[in-house]
Amino acid sequence: MSQDGLDKKGQPMERHFQKEIESLKTSLIKMGSLVEENFRLSVQAVQELNIAWAQKVIDTDERVDAMEIEIDNAVIDLLALQQPVARDLRFIIAAQKINNDMERISDHAVNIAQAAITLAKLSTSDLFNEIPQMMNIARQMLKDAVDSFILLDAHAAKTVLETDDRIDEFNRTVSRRVIQYVKENPELIECGLEFSRISRNIERVADLSTNIAEEVIFLTQARIVKHHADDKVDANKEKLHLN
Repeated sequence: MSQDGLDKKGQPMERHFQKEIESLKTSLIKMGSLVEENFRLSVQAVQELNIAWAQKVIDTDERVDAMEIEIDNAVIDLLALQQPVARDLRFIIAAQKINNDMERISDHAVNIAQAAITLAKLSTSDLFNEIPQMMNIARQMLKDAVDSFILLDAHAAKTVLETDDRIDEFNRTVSRRVIQYVKENPELIECGLEFSRISRNIERVADLSTNIAEEVIFLTQARIVKHHADDKVDANKEKLHLN
């Protein structure tokens, strides 16, 4: 920072910094929209065994990767050049984690799309009932997580956290059903493996959506809720009170 508080273009440093923060948020919103669309298409590719949609998901992932690198570089510049504190620092840290989580969600969408291609080639349309349900819930979780970040809405973020257990239960059910399915239809083992692959990747999308929601709560309320940190803090307080 110059001594007169101006940047190289003669603008006040504080105003320039806030513009950079807004630019970072805008980039994350664009990435979130792209990742949401990629996951939506991967879900449709499975449900309709549409190879063209699946291939679009795979091709679009390169754009997501490029955006992740661009956002990471913006975060590094802000941390190195602006030395942010308090809420601004929380936002930048949360933005970096959300950026990485969204890129990983896109990777899981690619995995689901690849499974759709395999199932289409096997002409398999007999999905377990749990898989479409998992897909719908995970899509809503991702949408709510992205919206909670855009609106900085801690309540919406908390809703995402409360939904994650349902996905976990569905995933366990699918795992059990795949084992039974393969036992009864050993010739369809490849299909069973793809069902399991889809379920695992949906479960990971839900987990990463939960991560994003946790970062929103950290950003808006300065509370760490990952790994039930709040519960542990409350337990420790209660223990100190009893002693």
